[in-house]
Amino acid sequence: MRERFWERFPLEALTPEEWEAICDGCGQCCLVRLEDEEHQEIVTLSVACRLFDTTVCRCSDYEHRFDKVPDCLQLTPERARAFHWLPDTCGYRRLAQSKPLPKWHPLISGDPQGARRAGVSVHGMAVSEEKVPEQDYEDYIIAVMPCQS
Repeated sequence: MRERFWERFPLEALTPEEWEAICDGCGQCCLVRLEDEEHQEIVTLSVACRLFDTTVCRCSDYEHRFDKVPDCLQLTPERARAFHWLPDTCGYRRLAQSKPLPKWHPLISGDPQGARRAGVSVHGMAVSEEKVPEQDYEDYIIAVMPCQS
């Protein structure tokens, strides 16, 4: 990877390896989100995608995730700019907004557990969707935000 690439190049110019390194491992993008069209809201649950390993905050089959979870959203520079539900701490969102990475980010701190130590990880709070019946989703709501037009 190029030296301090996140400060020197726009998201569109990153190599695949550099793009992946922007992920801080928080796991927030792997939480189940439901769009409530009636109320024009996005509801976030403390329920994680079935492929998400809640103990290490990583996808258990990242390479094949789109085949196994067809509604898995691939993050792109455009989506990093458009997905207002991404946390303010997200490296992709921060760079898309021309903000610096937080000091705990693995690229800055060298600590792969930086998000967990900073308290922004879903570690210890998310449960796999395999363990939660859909009719119980209401019990797992952790955030509701308006849809942006």
